Amino acid sequence: MVEVNGLTKIYKLSGKQKKEMNIKDSKKIAVDNVSFTANEGEIFGLLGPNGAGKTTTLRVISTLLKPTAGEVLVEGHDTIKEAELARADICFLTNELKLDPKFTPRYLFRMFGRLHGLSEEVIDARQEELFNIFGIVDFQDKKIEELSTGMKQKASIAVSLVHDPEVVIFDEPTNGLDIITARAVTDYLFELKRKGKVVIVSTHIMSEAQKLCDRIGMIIGGRNVITGTLSEILEATNTTDLEDAFFAIYRTTITNEDELRELNDLDKQIKLHERTDDGEAM
Repeated sequence: MVEVNGLTKIYKLSGKQKKEMNIKDSKKIAVDNVSFTANEGEIFGLLGPNGAGKTTTLRVISTLLKPTAGEVLVEGHDTIKEAELARADICFLTNELKLDPKFTPRYLFRMFGRLHGLSEEVIDARQEELFNIFGIVDFQDKKIEELSTGMKQKASIAVSLVHDPEVVIFDEPTNGLDIITARAVTDYLFELKRKGKVVIVSTHIMSEAQKLCDRIGMIIGGRNVITGTLSEILEATNTTDLEDAFFAIYRTTITNEDELRELNDLDKQIKLHERTDDGEAM
């Protein structure tokens, strides 16, 4: 189980950063008092636009960032006081974390297995299982730089799962992937759920969240504005699909004309993305 209680993350901005962001405040509240629980045997989704605070939240859960306030427990371990124990139970994968291009999937998999303290026998078994699931066997001795984008992503997933963690955290798991690779990733997320793992994903793709997630937490402007099952969120917003529910909630958070323009732009982007996805699936 992952428990997030009152999580807040505030960044101090330099003069250059304030100028680039066109703001006067020297602080940026990336995450503002977010709370939720992700349970064993379910896929919990963080849904929100780019810059909403999803990735920051996942980085704090994964012990890559320290919270300004609040508490995160991973399998009962405080991520500040017991960071090493918490990390042992976590797999965190984001597109920003890349495998070394000069090494092979086999080498990297075994290296990370040893770093996690696994025996050679366990590494052998995990390699056989994961490389077969993701179709890496025929590419295991090629350098990462020689692989396709989809194969690189599948190799990254396999390496991140080498230690069979109880908590699996994927930031935008299908971002930039072709439809075949994306399906392989989502199918394995369902398999992890079946095995009783805690699975947390972030996404801004409504159809992906609707298909994948048992429960969803919407984050807007760093705040968790609603959490529930799809049916609970639709009922609360009196809507019939997740995209309409998102915008119904988002409109209630608008406080100025700049945010209204941002909303209109976001609406167009999401509709365009959904049309693109439909086209690729045909």
